[in-house]
Amino acid sequence: MTKRDFTIIGITALVMCIPMAIIARKNNDQPLQSAAYNWNDLKVIPTPIGQRREVFNAPTETLDKFELHITTLNPGDSSHAPHRHPEEELLIVKEGNVKALVDGVWKPLGPGSVIYQAAGHLHAIKNAGSSTTTYYALQWRTAKTGK
Repeated sequence: MTKRDFTIIGITALVMCIPMAIIARKNNDQPLQSAAYNWNDLKVIPTPIGQRREVFNAPTETLDKFELHITTLNPGDSSHAPHRHPEEELLIVKEGNVKALVDGVWKPLGPGSVIYQAAGHLHAIKNAGSSTTTYYALQWRTAKTGK
């Protein structure tokens, strides 16, 4: 093969691969569709502090990102150190007892409790009981909060 042949092959590959890469990227960003998620079908991901179940993490028709995961914490463990992020977050305690850092105050909460963390506010959650605790974490991003 000549240098010219390699050049033609290279240009052809680029011309064909770039559009395919763009299409593949767009397919990964398809808006979340209506769905039902069965607890028993969610993959359990073991973590050093308990376990995690990823439910969805995708854009929607109105949000740049909409994420739901479910965390189970071992007794005494925290999911992370106190931190802030530009997204709003909603936690719903499924079972167990937690302490939630909300506006600088640790609040004890039990099953059925709801925690709303405003964008940019320092927050954290910790298992405050003697058995595991599980909570749902929803986070969303709009064009306003950025990428």
